[in-house]
Amino acid sequence: MMRQAGRYMQAYRTLAEKHPSFRERSETVDLIVEISLQPWQAFHPDGVIIFSDILTPLPAIGIDFEIDENKGPIIDQTIREEAALSSLRKIDLNKLHFVGDSLKILRKEVGAGAAVLGFVGAPWTLATYVVEGKTTRTYQVIKSMCHQAPKVLEKLLNHLSHEIAEYMIYQIDHGAQCVQIFDSWGGQLTPEQWDVWSKPYIQQAVRIVKKRKPDVPLVLYINGNGGLLERMQETGVDVIGLDWTVDMADARRRLDKLVGIQGNVDPALLFAPLPAIFKEIHNVVKKAGRHRHILNLGHGVLVGTPEESVAHFFDTARSLSYDSLFVNEMPQVVANT
Repeated sequence: MMRQAGRYMQAYRTLAEKHPSFRERSETVDLIVEISLQPWQAFHPDGVIIFSDILTPLPAIGIDFEIDENKGPIIDQTIREEAALSSLRKIDLNKLHFVGDSLKILRKEVGAGAAVLGFVGAPWTLATYVVEGKTTRTYQVIKSMCHQAPKVLEKLLNHLSHEIAEYMIYQIDHGAQCVQIFDSWGGQLTPEQWDVWSKPYIQQAVRIVKKRKPDVPLVLYINGNGGLLERMQETGVDVIGLDWTVDMADARRRLDKLVGIQGNVDPALLFAPLPAIFKEIHNVVKKAGRHRHILNLGHGVLVGTPEESVAHFFDTARSLSYDSLFVNEMPQVVANT
């Protein structure tokens, strides 16, 4: 479940009171492991996601950032012109030892009880922070660069693509059994713009990873991806993550049956009565069919979500079977992460 460790859990809030810095929580091995395991211990999902952030590798590439607990990430050293590209470095994986060490511990801790999952930000999404310097609603600066400084943006995206690929391989080498790529802000581009400014750089990263780790599944998620599904499968990933605005049956028709689908329960559904949660999960699974579906939310767990509802989500997932959903058809496993 995306963002299954976080502020909706009392255990996390208690820990955060003692360790108020997000970067401390996400860059200290003991805290990473403890937070990552909190939902696994509480709800027993099929996947344990390392507690981290898509911006975590940036300092190892030469781009430092801070997290303002109210405003979000802040990057003073923005890259908007040719001269600023000189600050970029090949990724120093030694500076990310806390990620590797945590993954090793998680892999040992959960054993065969769950898959250990890593994640990264897609080049375009990372570039929005590096260029804008903060979270934005308009993406005006980086979109302007597409027209006014395209060569600079191309060089930035190309660099991020190669280094993020190395970071994905690093996660896999240290215990991640699946890696999800978050192009969180790819949906801010038109489909044609996404073809130019995001897709090629995801494709490049996927090719690098698949050449060295061909058997490790890769997932691609974009928030607001209804108009991009066919394009997403062209990146070479194994699984397409759907947000909740896409009809699951329509997505299944549009995508190749060899491509897995993840999702796509509305996170806000977890505020509904428990019977409504059960009904919608049943509906999503049935629409997805019996081909390569990973039951998940269509976005991260929302702050304030009742823990009882999260537990019910996982209990419901475990209770379903294709025998009951598809009479006279051979079932496949439905997983939840």
